[in-house]
Amino acid sequence: MNPPDLPQPDKLPPDVLKLGFVSLLTDLSSEMIFSVFAVFFTTVAGASSALLGLIEGLADFSASSLNYLAGWLSDRSGKRKVYALAGYGFSTLAKLILLVTSSVLGLGLFRVIERLGKGFRGPPRDAWLSSIARQQTRGYAFGVHKALDKAGAVLGPLVAYGLLTWLGESPGTYRVLFWVAFVPAVFSIVLLSMMKDQPGAPHPRESVPRNWAELSPGFKRFLVPAGTFALAYFSLGFLLLRAHSLGFSVTQIVLLYALFNATCVVSAPLVGLLGDRIGRSTIVMLGYGTYGLINVWLVFASSRWAIVAAFVAYGFFYAIDEAQSKAFIADIEPERRASAVGIYNLVTGLLYLPASLVAGLLWASSPSLVFSLAAGLSTIAIALFAWLKPAGHPPVASSDRQVV
Repeated sequence: MNPPDLPQPDKLPPDVLKLGFVSLLTDLSSEMIFSVFAVFFTTVAGASSALLGLIEGLADFSASSLNYLAGWLSDRSGKRKVYALAGYGFSTLAKLILLVTSSVLGLGLFRVIERLGKGFRGPPRDAWLSSIARQQTRGYAFGVHKALDKAGAVLGPLVAYGLLTWLGESPGTYRVLFWVAFVPAVFSIVLLSMMKDQPGAPHPRESVPRNWAELSPGFKRFLVPAGTFALAYFSLGFLLLRAHSLGFSVTQIVLLYALFNATCVVSAPLVGLLGDRIGRSTIVMLGYGTYGLINVWLVFASSRWAIVAAFVAYGFFYAIDEAQSKAFIADIEPERRASAVGIYNLVTGLLYLPASLVAGLLWASSPSLVFSLAAGLSTIAIALFAWLKPAGHPPVASSDRQVV
């Protein structure tokens, strides 16, 4: 049998690209602000580093806290656009806070509220995207969307850098930057509002417990390896710290971060095509394996070129994990995709916090312990995925096997 032809870019529905450009404009806006937020919060507003840590922790929690609610509401009504639009609109309105106040309270509220919008828009948008894309090109569609999304993450800091270089670092420059960042956020809302909704089948009387009970067994099995892997998924900040410990300057670390994002932009459509061809179960395990190998590499990395290679590999891994896991969920949960994505984001988001806390404690003793633990948990996640078979039949317990 001849292998299936690879899907071609011109076969993607136009709305896939439109959703991608909505994410690009939103990330361009957000990353312009986030690239300077920590400095502005502590030096201009005068907040302490401890308060910054608290605000960042609350922001991370808020980004995952509304995921399941948004997914459940979307599946309950069958509507995608209205909830995605509400999430994007919420984030855009939050940026108005930056235009009227520079107080510590106002900045903290902005950071948390903006992330609430991100958490609310994700599940209905991903369910919308999975409905637009045909199954045979779904991985490629999610890959292209992630590439456009991360392109905004590359462009945002570059625009901020250009403004700061041109106008100089001053409170007035930050004010100009916030106004400039507000413009693409508004354009993203305009573009999204002009798109036609792709509704799913409504479940108007479905409660949250009933919604969970109706989710496919395959998706529930997938949460086990996904949750295990989330415990290995420590903050990217530790990789940045590793680079700094090996002699990279702060400016060079910014370039490494840009390299990571650029690698993700290039890789995301390619790994999507690969997933469409070899199967998304294989591509998900490839992501787990890549992350594990990166951490094994970091245990022994002692040169600058080894760190550069790690950032490139991390961009490739991120392209798999962020895009193809959502495409995989769309395959195994066809009826309640928004709810499934919401639960997945909620579970993994909550587990990322203890993962980074444990990594921080181990880092004080030895960075190698952090990377070794991550590599070990990645291996366990692969084994659990292979054993539980989320996309197929679960393993049969020995007591249930028939003796022939």
